[in-house]
Amino acid sequence: MKKTDIADALGSVDEKYIAESAPGKNKRKTVAIKWPAVVAAMIVAAIGITALFGTNTGLLVEVNAIYRAEYPEMAKFPTLADGYEPRDDDPYGLYVGSDLYNAWEESRRAHFPYYHASDALEEFFKSTTAEFLSGAGKENVVYSPVNVYMALAVLAEITDGSSRKQILDLIGVDTIEELREQAYAVWNANYFNDGAVTSILANSIWLDDDIEYNKETLKTVAENYYTSSFSGNMGSDNYNEALHAWLNEQTGGLLTDHVDDLKFSPRTVLAIASTIYYNAKWVNKFEKSDTFEGVFNSAKGKTSCEYMKQTLLNETYYWGNNFSAASMKIENGGKMLFILPDENVSVKELLTDAQAMELMFSPEKYPEKYENQSNPQIHFTMPKFDVSSKLDLIGGLKDLGVKDVFNSFKSDFSPIVDENVAIGKVEHTVRVVTDEDGVTATAYTIIMGLGWGGPSDEEVDFTLDRPFIFVLKGNDETPLFVGIVNDVR
Repeated sequence: MKKTDIADALGSVDEKYIAESAPGKNKRKTVAIKWPAVVAAMIVAAIGITALFGTNTGLLVEVNAIYRAEYPEMAKFPTLADGYEPRDDDPYGLYVGSDLYNAWEESRRAHFPYYHASDALEEFFKSTTAEFLSGAGKENVVYSPVNVYMALAVLAEITDGSSRKQILDLIGVDTIEELREQAYAVWNANYFNDGAVTSILANSIWLDDDIEYNKETLKTVAENYYTSSFSGNMGSDNYNEALHAWLNEQTGGLLTDHVDDLKFSPRTVLAIASTIYYNAKWVNKFEKSDTFEGVFNSAKGKTSCEYMKQTLLNETYYWGNNFSAASMKIENGGKMLFILPDENVSVKELLTDAQAMELMFSPEKYPEKYENQSNPQIHFTMPKFDVSSKLDLIGGLKDLGVKDVFNSFKSDFSPIVDENVAIGKVEHTVRVVTDEDGVTATAYTIIMGLGWGGPSDEEVDFTLDRPFIFVLKGNDETPLFVGIVNDVR
C-alpha cells in the first residue's frame, strides 16, 4: 500500500480502510472527523507507550476506527471573495449585519463561554516554560505550553494511581473530572477554523490489535479531548505509514522529515498523537517596501537579517526592571507579545524574573494587575525569523514531579491496558516563522514508551536587534507558543 493510498483512506473515513465501531449516544459527539487540509503550522504531540514483553508481526490489512472526533462547525469569515462590493462604511466588504457575517459571528460566539479556561493553568505555564526553556544556552529554543498540556491531559486519562496524581499535580487540578472539563474548555477556547484564522487541536490514539484495551476509556477521551482512536498491527510498515499519513495530514506535510522517523515497534502497545495547527495574519501587516537589511546581535555574534518596521498607534508598551515589551495584534483575536531584555540582561534571566513571567502569562488578561504600561506611538522594528528547536523533556518532567510513568515498576496504565508499561522518550520539536503578513507555527512532542484609542504624544523605539522572548497567544490569551530567539538565521 502506498502512503498516498493510506492518506486517501484516512481522509475518507467511511470508505474501505476505516471500519467504525458505533460510539452510541454521547453528550459530546464522537463521530466522523472532518480531516482539515492544513497548509501552515501545527503542533504534534505523540505519546508512544510500549509493553515490556511480547511481539507482533505481520502486515496491516485494515485500520479500524473505534471512535472518531467531530470538530465544531464554523461559518466562513466573509471576504470580498464572497462576491461583496466594498462600500464607504465597510471597506473590507464584510457587510456587518449580512447573513454571512451573522452566521460567522454566531459560530464564533459559540466558543466565548470557554474563553479564559486556561486562566487556571497560569502556574503550569510558568513552571513548565521556565523549566523547558532554561537550557537554551546560545541556541534558539521554542516551547508550546498548550500542546504539552493537552498531551499530559490525555496521558493522565489513561493512567491511574500515583502516575495520574503526579500529572494532575503538575497541571494544577485535584481530580480527573476537573481535568476533563478544563481540557474540553481549553480545546474549544482555542478552536478556530473560519478561513481567516486557523487554530485546531486534534488528538488520536493508535492501538495494537493483539492487545485488549478498555473501550470506555477511549469513549471518555473521545468525548472530553476530541480524541479519535484506531487499531492495527503494531510493527508493520503499513501501520507506520498510516500513522505518518494521519500526522502529515494534520500538519500539512510541514513536519514530514520528522514524522518519517516515527515507527511503531512490534512491542508497542499504543501511541497517542496530539496536534495543534495555528496560522493567522497580523491586523497591521508590514509593508514589504519597508523591509530592510540589518544586523542582529545574536548570542553567537552579529548576524545579517531582514527587518520589518511600522509605527503602532494603538498598542500598549510595557516595561519592567530588566526589560521592555510590545505586542502585535492578530486578525480576529490573538496577539504575539515580544519581550526585549535590557542591555546586559540575558533572556534566561527573564525566565526567573517575576515581572516578566507575570507579563507573559497574567496581566494581558487583567491589565490592571500590571502597572508599568503606557500607550505611546511605538516605532516597532522586528526581524523576519524562522526558528526551530528540539527539546528532551524527560529531565524537566521529572524535575516538575512527573516520575512514575517513566518507571515500569511504578507506572499504572490500567485505565487503558493491562500491561506493564513505561515511557522512555520525550522530545518536543517546534518551528515558528514570521513575515510581513503574519505568523505560522509548527511543533511536535514525542513521548515513546518501551516495555519495561487615539495615539498619545509619547514615543518610544522598540527594536528587536538582540536576543528576545516571544509569546504567541490564542484568542483567549492562552499561550500557544513561547520562544527564545537567540539568532534569526
